[in-house]
Amino acid sequence: MADPLRLELNDGHAIPQIGLGVWQAPEAAAAKAVEAALRAGYRHVDTAAMYGNEAGVGEGVRRSGVPREAVFVTTKIWNTDQGYDRALRALDQSLGRLAMDHVDLLLIHWPSPQRGLYLETWRALIAARAAGLARSIGVSNFDAPELDRIVGETGVSPVLNQIEVHPRFQQRRLRAVNLERGLRTEAWSPLGQGRLLADPAIGRLARKHGRTPAQVIIRWHIDSGLVAIPKSVHPGRIVENHDVFGFQLDADDMEAIAALDDPDGRVGPDPATARF
Repeated sequence: MADPLRLELNDGHAIPQIGLGVWQAPEAAAAKAVEAALRAGYRHVDTAAMYGNEAGVGEGVRRSGVPREAVFVTTKIWNTDQGYDRALRALDQSLGRLAMDHVDLLLIHWPSPQRGLYLETWRALIAARAAGLARSIGVSNFDAPELDRIVGETGVSPVLNQIEVHPRFQQRRLRAVNLERGLRTEAWSPLGQGRLLADPAIGRLARKHGRTPAQVIIRWHIDSGLVAIPKSVHPGRIVENHDVFGFQLDADDMEAIAALDDPDGRVGPDPATARF
């Protein structure tokens, strides 16, 4: 069964709310994970040039037997490929590795403001969409100033902003920034790189609903209106992470998770200070 929940994007396309992340998965492991995920019902896979596994992702899609047009595939332009011409070349290379003629979503991976190239990179993504190489275009790890600049200079809005979000680092301000601008928020590291799975509050909710801690956290993302891309290469956990549509969190549950938010709860780099 395909994802029962899809969220409409501001360009008229729609994105499955739960996807498979493949960060740090080697090519062969990524291929197996994607194949298993698509056979389990996922219809959304998130990769990136920097992950070094686009070929494995493409292989997994083909091996799954699920038609390409039924799978939402995301990839990203890495920081060293920013700039108009370099970004278009990088996309061509990504499509070659994926063995696909387009991606469903193309993102700028980080703003990397010290390079001063994210605006020209955004213009390249606009051109890629016009050429049919990317159906939708967006950004990752952008904040309000970068978002307002690319939209103000081009008149073209991203469909979403992929940022770190999980119960320990809920990013309410930046999620509100995205919402005010008509962008979806997509959560990377939605399980906090596994650090939240032993949290006592999450454990209590898991016992209450007869679910695993990971399922409770992923359900929190769904009930918060977020897109989430939990990563796993283990078939059992891949299935488990997708089996979150048979229950909902109530107001008390959401309040308990809201209390876990911590301004120092970030597990990944801070886009404002990252220099890579």
